[in-house]
Amino acid sequence: MTINSIPDALTSPLDRLSTKLIGWGQTAIEMLPNFILAVLVVIGFGLVARHAGRALARALDRLMNNEALSSLLSNVVKVAFVIAGLSIALSLLHLDKAVTSLLAGVGVVGLALGFAFQDIAANFISGALLAFRGPFDAGDIIEVEGRTGTVEEIHLRRTVLRTFDGLNVIVPNKDVFQSVLVNYSRTEERRVDLDLGVAYSDDLERAKETAREALEDLSLRDLDRPIEVLFTGFGDSAINLQVRVWLAEPTQFSYLEARSDMVIAIKSAFDAAGLTIPFPIRTLDFGAMEVGGASLAEVIEIPSSQAQGL
Repeated sequence: MTINSIPDALTSPLDRLSTKLIGWGQTAIEMLPNFILAVLVVIGFGLVARHAGRALARALDRLMNNEALSSLLSNVVKVAFVIAGLSIALSLLHLDKAVTSLLAGVGVVGLALGFAFQDIAANFISGALLAFRGPFDAGDIIEVEGRTGTVEEIHLRRTVLRTFDGLNVIVPNKDVFQSVLVNYSRTEERRVDLDLGVAYSDDLERAKETAREALEDLSLRDLDRPIEVLFTGFGDSAINLQVRVWLAEPTQFSYLEARSDMVIAIKSAFDAAGLTIPFPIRTLDFGAMEVGGASLAEVIEIPSSQAQGL
């Protein structure tokens, strides 16, 4: 390479670079109105998103008592407006391919996150559905997943219960949504069913009337509905019966108190009437003589004089 050829070698790249810069400058000048318009679109959509989110949050607060869900939906609306504004702005700048690539990337990322956090997503969706359905509110007494307690907090991912023995129980909303739910606070009527037994030697009709009379003055029962006393079968040690009483107030505390009062009243009445509530009895056979067994006295080595009573 000669000395005279060096400037020519440098001139060609510089010319290309200069041409590129001039072209970019001309494009920038030509796109300047579009760029200003795109900025205004983004700012406008941002303001609309903020006001729309606030208006939706206020409307949802009036329709439902779930602050978490209202906040989530209002944020979704805000994000939707912002994404729409960005898409329009990129279109004004002739970056449609960038918009398509961005949306495709967002879809792929969303799909990957959905698989990675499917349990969390399921809890969020369940929380949103529970908020729309409204099967319970804060302060209600519910039973779910074998736990009974008062609803203290309702979130999109979890529901917090306070059991009657003071435990703080956190139940994922997916389990709440998929499980059988009992809301005692929304129960309009409730009945106490008490199972007990009467000795085989007792008069069943007399036992039935005694149980009914014992509960006539029960303070928590519904006086407009009769007391039901039904025999249910033959038990191992007693004739089984069930006493049914409808409550005037179907609250959980009334139920527990009424059941306790029923036990006390029936036990006192049966004692006064000479009726027996048997406890389980088991007869032990230490072997019959005909099959080569031994008598009870022989097994425990009791003297024959004392074994006569066995």
